[in-house]
Amino acid sequence: MPSTSADPTQTPEWRTLEQHRDQLLSLPMKQLFENDPTRADRYFIEAAGLSLDFSKNRLNGDILEGLMALARVCGLDEQRSALLSGERVNKTEDRPALHTALRKPADHSVLVNGQDVVAEVHATLNRMERFVSGIAEHAIVGYSGKAFTDIVSIGIGGSYLGPRLVCEALKPFQQTGIRCHFVANIDGTDICETLQQVDPETTLFLIQSKSFRTRETLENSKVARQWFVEQCGDHDAVARHFMAVTANVAAAEEFGIDEKQVFPMWDWVGGRYSLWSAIGLPIALTIGMANFRALLAGAHAMDEHFAEAPLDQNLPVVMAMLSIWYNDFWQAGTHAVIPYDEYLQSLPDYLQQLDMESNGKGVTAQGQPVSTDTGPVIWGGTGSNGQHAYHQLIHQGTRLIPVDFIIPLKTHNPVARHHADLFANCLSQSQAMMAGKSLTEARSELADEGLSTSEIDRLAPHKVIPGNKPSNTLIMEKVTPETLGALIALYEHRTFVQGAIWGINSFDQWGVELGKQLGKKILPQLTGEQDVQADSDSSTHHLIRMFRSANDL
Repeated sequence: MPSTSADPTQTPEWRTLEQHRDQLLSLPMKQLFENDPTRADRYFIEAAGLSLDFSKNRLNGDILEGLMALARVCGLDEQRSALLSGERVNKTEDRPALHTALRKPADHSVLVNGQDVVAEVHATLNRMERFVSGIAEHAIVGYSGKAFTDIVSIGIGGSYLGPRLVCEALKPFQQTGIRCHFVANIDGTDICETLQQVDPETTLFLIQSKSFRTRETLENSKVARQWFVEQCGDHDAVARHFMAVTANVAAAEEFGIDEKQVFPMWDWVGGRYSLWSAIGLPIALTIGMANFRALLAGAHAMDEHFAEAPLDQNLPVVMAMLSIWYNDFWQAGTHAVIPYDEYLQSLPDYLQQLDMESNGKGVTAQGQPVSTDTGPVIWGGTGSNGQHAYHQLIHQGTRLIPVDFIIPLKTHNPVARHHADLFANCLSQSQAMMAGKSLTEARSELADEGLSTSEIDRLAPHKVIPGNKPSNTLIMEKVTPETLGALIALYEHRTFVQGAIWGINSFDQWGVELGKQLGKKILPQLTGEQDVQADSDSSTHHLIRMFRSANDL
C-alpha cells in the first residue's frame, strides 16, 4: 500500500501546525465568531444527505490548510486510492479492506485476485432478497409449519454491534413483522433471557461468525441449539431453524446447519465493517430488502464523496483531521459522540469498536513505535440524557473533550413540541461549549438576581464556564436508511483517514488475541478439568481458587 514511511511529527507541516496551535492559545472561539460574521458559512459541508457545521472548533483558515497539507504529506490521496481500488491495505493479514465493495451498484467492478467481487456481492444480495421474501411471504416456515415471528442473531463484535445499531435506528421502517433479538455476551443471562421471550416453533436462529470459531458465539449457539431440541424434541428440525453467516461452511455443517442455510463472508471484509454484507440479514429481515438496499445506497453516496471531494471539502477527511488536531496537538485523549435521537442510542457503542479496535495501535504499519498518540477513547450517549450526567465534566472539567453532536431536523415521533425542545438542547450545549460564561458575566447574572456583594463574591467563581470547547454538529433531515448508511460510512472513512496519518494499519486487531489465548488456558482450571497452574501470577491464581471454591470445584 502506498504510504509515507516518514514520522509525521518530523515533517514541516506538523511543526507549522504546532506554531498555529501556540498562536491560538489566547484566542477563544467566541472571538473568532465575532471577528468573522461568515464563519458558520465557511466551515460547513454537505454530502450524501448529511450536513456538517464545524465552525465551533479551534480553527482558522491557516489551520484548516495546514491540516490538509499534513494529510497530503502523509500520503492520504495514495492510501485512499489503494483502499478503494482493492489493494492489500491490511498488510499484516495480507488482505484488502473492501467494505466499500459491499455497497457498490451492480454495474461497478472491483477485482481481487482476478475475481470481480462486486458480482459476488450482488449474487449474495439477490439470495438474501429471496430469503427475506420467503420469510415474509411464509414460503419459508418452521418445522411445525408455522411462520417465523422472531429471529435470534448470535454474534459478537462487528457481527453484533452494527446490525443492532441499524435495527434500532431504523425501527420506524420495520415492515416484515419479524422481531429481532441479539445475543452477544458470554454471560449466560444474555442467552437465557432471550430464549424466555421466544417460541421455538416460530424462531429462526442466525449464527454470525466469520471463522465459526469465536468462543462466545459458539457457546451461545450450543445453548440455543440444546434449548431448541429440548423444546421441539426433534434434532433434525435444527436444519430448518438454524442458519449461519460464515466463511467456514464445513464448521457450520458440523454444527448441524444445512449448507443451503449458510450465507458467505469474505476475507476482504473485516468484522467491524461487515454489516453491509449478509451479516446484515437481521436488518433485512426486519426492515425489508428494499430498505436494506437503500442503506447500502446511502453508504455508497458517502463513498463517492470520500473518493472525489477536495480534501478541505471532504466530510470524512475534515472530521478525521480535526480529531488528529485535538488528539495530538491538544492532547485531548477522548472524543464524545452524542446523538440527539433515541433511535441512535447504540451509535456510540458501535463507534467505540469501529474507532478503538481499528486505531488502538502502538506501532506503525512498518512495525515501528508510533511517535504520537493514536486512537482516542470514544464514548457518549443520547442527548439530552447526557446533559444531566457527563456534560458537567465537558463544560467545567479540566479535560478538553471534543464532541460530535448528531441530530435530525425532523423526528419520526412528533409529540407536542418535544423535537423543538430537543433541538434547542442540542444547539444550546454546543453554543455553551463554545462561548462559556466569564467571571464578569457570572457576577452580572448574580447581581440581577439581587444577591449581595459578598454572596456574588462567593458564588461567581463556581458559575464560570471556560468555554472554548470544540464541537461538530452533524445534521440530516431525518434518520432514514439512506442517511444512516451515509452516517456510518462517514465514520468508517474518518477512522481510516486517522490511521493513514498515524501510519498504522486500521484493519487488524492483534491486541484482541492475547486475552483469547490466555482465556483458553484459564478456563480448564476454572472448571476443574486441570489443576490450578503454579506458573500463574498470584492474582490470577488467587481469583481462580475463589471461583472454584464458590462453585464447589
